[in-house]
Amino acid sequence: MSTEALLHDLRGQLRDGGLHGCLLVRDLHTGDELGIDPDTQLPSASLVKVPLALATVERIRRGDLDGATMLDVLPGRITTPGPTGLSRFRHPVRIAIDDLLYLSTCVSDGTAADALFDLTPPAQVADILHDFGLRGITVRHRMRELSETPVERFDAAQVHLAHALAIDAGTSGRGHRVPQLDTTRANTGSARAWVELLQALWTPSGIHPEVAGRVRGLMAHNVLRHRLAPDFSSDATTWSSKTGTLLNLRHEIGIVEHSDGQAFAIAVLTESLVPAASQPGADAVMAQVARALRDHLRQL
Repeated sequence: MSTEALLHDLRGQLRDGGLHGCLLVRDLHTGDELGIDPDTQLPSASLVKVPLALATVERIRRGDLDGATMLDVLPGRITTPGPTGLSRFRHPVRIAIDDLLYLSTCVSDGTAADALFDLTPPAQVADILHDFGLRGITVRHRMRELSETPVERFDAAQVHLAHALAIDAGTSGRGHRVPQLDTTRANTGSARAWVELLQALWTPSGIHPEVAGRVRGLMAHNVLRHRLAPDFSSDATTWSSKTGTLLNLRHEIGIVEHSDGQAFAIAVLTESLVPAASQPGADAVMAQVARALRDHLRQL
């Protein structure tokens, strides 16, 4: 199948799955890439925890922070579905910065992430990204805002109404009545920007090798593996990733490393057009389309 025919077919698969998708897959060794709307900016949701981890580890390397420092963290006490870790704790905890990094990145714990944002505020995280030449990702706010959406204002039987609002209340310029989905106010990034970050972490770049290695290790231990991992994990591959989920957004970025030495950076950002919270079929379509792009590049 030609590249043009493949992309046309994959756009149809996304559409049939009720998704608008923005994807990019890049061969880290050759630079060859294939994508669908890779330059569209979308809210990042929990993907922003990767830049946060990078900034925190860089500050530890510089000596600004000590990973062994113990912090007192208030419980999140969130009871709605989705949040993990300290976000659901009922009582205060005392925990080291190093362990907050694990919870934030590997378990996608928003309360742990906000404890790290207390140390390195969003503007400083953005500055550190810029220092590394990474300018396509915006970091504007902390994670608590992501647990204060319309979903939390409806009871469980009416969650579909929050998703309907997320789908229908946007503008052609990617503004939105829900601030967490407004690209002028939210943390944002394009598929290309996330792939650039992944490439900077996995290949020689301005990021110190020890810092890059530690962030790679955190992503390798991501425990949320229901989305792209089923199509990229095997005995002959390593899949390192981070997911992001918010209202009708379903994202994942990651690196698949093959035992033959090939490695591909993958960013899949999607908006669902179906007003439902649970859509395992959408996750499957995301993975199938990303794998088809990877397979096509690998054959080339």
